[in-house]
Amino acid sequence: MPEADIKVRRIETAEGRAVAAPEPPIRDRDVRRFRIMPVLITLAAVALAVPLSWAMWNAYMGAPWTRDGTVRAYVVTIAPEVAGRVVELPVADNQYVHKGDLLMVIDPTDYRIAVANAEAAVKQAGADAENAAIQAKRRTELKGLTVSIDEQQLYSSKAVATAAAYQQAQANLSQARVNLQRTEIRSPVDGWITNLLAQRGIYAHVGQNLISVVDAHSFWVDGYFEETSLGRVQVGDPAEVRLMGYDQIVRGHVGSIARGINVPNAQANAQGLATVNPIFTWVRLAQRIPVRIEIDEVPKGVVLSAGMTATVQIDPRPKPAASEGSTAEPPKN
Repeated sequence: MPEADIKVRRIETAEGRAVAAPEPPIRDRDVRRFRIMPVLITLAAVALAVPLSWAMWNAYMGAPWTRDGTVRAYVVTIAPEVAGRVVELPVADNQYVHKGDLLMVIDPTDYRIAVANAEAAVKQAGADAENAAIQAKRRTELKGLTVSIDEQQLYSSKAVATAAAYQQAQANLSQARVNLQRTEIRSPVDGWITNLLAQRGIYAHVGQNLISVVDAHSFWVDGYFEETSLGRVQVGDPAEVRLMGYDQIVRGHVGSIARGINVPNAQANAQGLATVNPIFTWVRLAQRIPVRIEIDEVPKGVVLSAGMTATVQIDPRPKPAASEGSTAEPPKN
């Protein structure tokens, strides 16, 4: 061993004499220190993994959650109630509209003419009814042999008929005015125009869907939870929704739980008997039940769109303990 790698130290012997003893080489001390480092790193990793594993267990097993979630909204389909050519279309695709905003105008020319004709018919029927009523009253007041009973009844019936014709003319006028108003189609809700395919100049038929509006105040999230998790879900529980395209959390609460899903084995055949699949697999998958999540808070910058994919996690609240001797009430539908 080279003399440069050895350090001399003085030690005391049992007789009290001082002798020189070499210290261990520096390289040996570095090797021992290097061997201890992996042990320390392993212990630190284990100490960090235990609480993280416990937190992950609580998050994934303690709180009901599902990746099978969908953003939904009500879509109002608007179809004209009168036929005609579209002469105005002041909206564009994906445009936000308010309730009452003009969406489309159908050519009102024919319907204005119909209103004018109905007004004239009302005047004519009113004059006929008034004249018939006067004639009937006059013959009713005559007595003796001047007017027979049959003639009085005839004029009375004519007065009733003309009065009914007058009422019918008024009803036709009201219908004509309503049809004229229907040439202007307005938005029934606040929302966004979606998938606009109608164009100016097309001929609109009665009942033909031309415009769809996504109701801005109707968004909710459907989370499809396994039936094994429903025991920990209650109406009113807070929920967190994570959309696939955003990092922010949309907060809400459980609004309701679906009370039924489609069961393939319950389908009836031509004789009305239940069709049961005779093949049964050993792996039984838990059914998924829709849970409606009402949205309470949408972070700034998050754009909700019906059909978006979402992950839903519910924070179960503690169930109230039933007091002794209390009678459980039936669930409210």
